Amino acid sequence: VQLQASGGGLVQAGGSLRLSCAASGRTFSGYTVGWFRQTPGKEREFVAGIKWSGGTTYYADSVKGRFTISKESARNLVNLQMNSLRLEDTAVYSCASSRTIITSSVRMPSAYANWGQGTLVTVSS
Repeated sequence: VQLQASGGGLVQAGGSLRLSCAASGRTFSGYTVGWFRQTPGKEREFVAGIKWSGGTTYYADSVKGRFTISKESARNLVNLQMNSLRLEDTAVYSCASSRTIITSSVRMPSAYANWGQGTLVTVSS
């Protein structure tokens, strides 16, 4: 599965952006899809995840209530709607997917087999 993340850009604090993750080669059916972010010198951080079958969602505490992960079945996309963006949300955001991720591992980058290239989100004051 090849993943493509898009939608990053420059936004003012308090603004919104929507990221999308597209898969080529197959559908997301049966997969768990996660969004992670990383800034220079820091480890990759879990942001949100969704189990395609059933739609169960997971969020990092830092984004809960501000970000929403969702799936678009018709277009085989996983979107991350980011509202009330803060300066500390600035990062490169990447999507990842894998089959058969147990719930306790959804937040772990090592649980994901497929990664897309990142898209940069910059939040300015």
